[in-house]
Amino acid sequence: MPTVEFEIAPGKYVGGKHPCFIIAEIGQNHQGNVELAKALIQIAAVLKPAFFLIIVDCGVDCVKFQKTDLLSRFTAEVLKRPYEGEHVWGSTYGEHRKYLELAGEDFVELKKFSTDLGLCFAASGMDKPSTDFLNSLGVPFFKIGSADTTNLPLLKHLCRYNKPLVISTGMTTEADVCKMYDEVSKESQQIALLQCTSCYPTPPHNVNLNVMKAYKDLFPEAVIGYSGHEKGIGISLAAVASGAKILERHITLDHSYKGSDHKSSLEPQELKNLVDGIRRIEKAMGSNKKEFQECEKPCFEKLGKTIVASRFLESGTFLDEDAMDVKVSVKKGYDPINYYDLIGKQLKTEVEKDEAILSVHLA
Repeated sequence: MPTVEFEIAPGKYVGGKHPCFIIAEIGQNHQGNVELAKALIQIAAVLKPAFFLIIVDCGVDCVKFQKTDLLSRFTAEVLKRPYEGEHVWGSTYGEHRKYLELAGEDFVELKKFSTDLGLCFAASGMDKPSTDFLNSLGVPFFKIGSADTTNLPLLKHLCRYNKPLVISTGMTTEADVCKMYDEVSKESQQIALLQCTSCYPTPPHNVNLNVMKAYKDLFPEAVIGYSGHEKGIGISLAAVASGAKILERHITLDHSYKGSDHKSSLEPQELKNLVDGIRRIEKAMGSNKKEFQECEKPCFEKLGKTIVASRFLESGTFLDEDAMDVKVSVKKGYDPINYYDLIGKQLKTEVEKDEAILSVHLA
């Protein structure tokens, strides 16, 4: 089967042997503030602002926001309902969502800010007008949130733009995802599916990383990844070790900020640790061919065992188990894996006790 890969952004590929594509999801953790949004973008590129005199490259590939046309996404009844709680920004749900929504010109400014920092800029469009706007903005791919995994009209609308689709699959069943993929793959050949559980934060027993293995079997033509909402970085690292080729995590400046996503987001140092951990894991995964490595030679010379004579052996001796032993020796001869292959072989020279048996000793 050919390797599944595609270009997700200029010069950035996903799938195959390419590094995991890391998306820092800002979502609405900007609290409706453009300057806070810029600060969040900056931590995806550097750990601390320049005035701290310490700049650490986090190495994230992409920053992602959310774009909503409220009247296209929600019914009037939903927008008018009273909204209460510790994380609200208005007396009704509509006021709350409007407070958190950035304007079109804000997205233009943030895209340029991201690009100047060397980051890919993307956003989840939650409705057709929003996705049309994002297309005009020039996003390289469309991210589809879990709430729209089964929104076939929106997905088919996006296929018209001929851009990669990265689809989170929270709040769905395997049958839902199969039906969605069957329909969408007729019109798009650049699809990534992300295992996701839409719970903030997600308890470990609800993460189900093994779904990625099922996805690889069910959708061999798709790139598979993970969108996480758990606390910490351990599970996300495990996702990459399990084969996730795209990883998405929310980021924040502080877990204590107002907003339901902040507790399941990563603070700057956590983000740095995650990226570093992913790159170490990718190096550690290495080759699938088991070989004796150059770096192992010092240990082998010190501790590697070899077949030696168990006593003084005269020329003409036929080797048997009583004639041979396995020990650490300065000189390396036959590896113990060949022990039983040597039984019955005849010596053409003498071999001293504890001397390594070599090919030159055999008739």
